[in-house]
Amino acid sequence: MKNQISYSPEVRERAVRLVFEQQKDHESQWSAIKSIASKIGCTAETLRTWVRRTEIDQGIRGGMSTADRERLKELEQENRELNYSKSKYAVSC
Repeated sequence: MKNQISYSPEVRERAVRLVFEQQKDHESQWSAIKSIASKIGCTAETLRTWVRRTEIDQGIRGGMSTADRERLKELEQENRELNYSKSKYAVSC
């Protein structure tokens, strides 16, 4: 089982901000990510995921924003509930 460490939103935001600020001082964004990840104690892949999500949310990178993903999740849950209710109603009739 994986050990999951929960980082506060403030830590995530600060780490992502550091990547954006310091990537010009590195050969690549990945190089900046690796450097900063080792300083804050997370894996480079974790920080890369945070950076990508922020880029999508800010419109820098294409993809589904966090708000859209949350809305989709809500709609899928609502759809499951409606389908369940519909099937129960059909059985009772």
